[in-house]
Amino acid sequence: MNAAPQRRMTADEFIDWADRTDFRGELVAGEPVAMSPERIEHGEVKGTAYAALRDAIRRARLPCQAIVDSVAVRVDDGTVYMPDVLVRCGSRLPRGTIIVPDPLIVVEVLSPSTAATDAGAKLEDYFRIPSVMHYLMLRTDRRTIIHHARDEAGGITTRILRSGALVLDPPGLTLDLAALFEDDLPPA
Repeated sequence: MNAAPQRRMTADEFIDWADRTDFRGELVAGEPVAMSPERIEHGEVKGTAYAALRDAIRRARLPCQAIVDSVAVRVDDGTVYMPDVLVRCGSRLPRGTIIVPDPLIVVEVLSPSTAATDAGAKLEDYFRIPSVMHYLMLRTDRRTIIHHARDEAGGITTRILRSGALVLDPPGLTLDLAALFEDDLPPA
């Protein structure tokens, strides 16, 4: 991994530099922040969240796309995040796309080193993006989903869910919450 530069960067500078150097991280207030290696549990839950969203999109036959961990979301000129999973709807973006301009659903799997940021700055920042309607925080330690949704008045409502189904409207997806933590299931 390449070391982060010792100067502040704009979002455009960061994206160009990160693309050229294969830097894996985010830009926070103009400062590049490297992402730590993930625990197996984090990767498993991220993968099942992606699969659950992808399958829900297919069942609903919506023109949406679930993307896991490979693209960035630009919040402003000094902030670029890489959510664990996101969903966007509309025509497909070109294959070389690095920044998703219009995420509808953003998912972060909470880990000990990022939970405070995910529940604080990222919560506020993601909802500064006009297209974001849902922000899901997945707590692996408690098998809990914290669902933040933009309401019709422009405010944010929060629900904490442990079982059942989660309806994400828009775009009209239904997720079985057990599917998000399926690594707990016994082998078939």
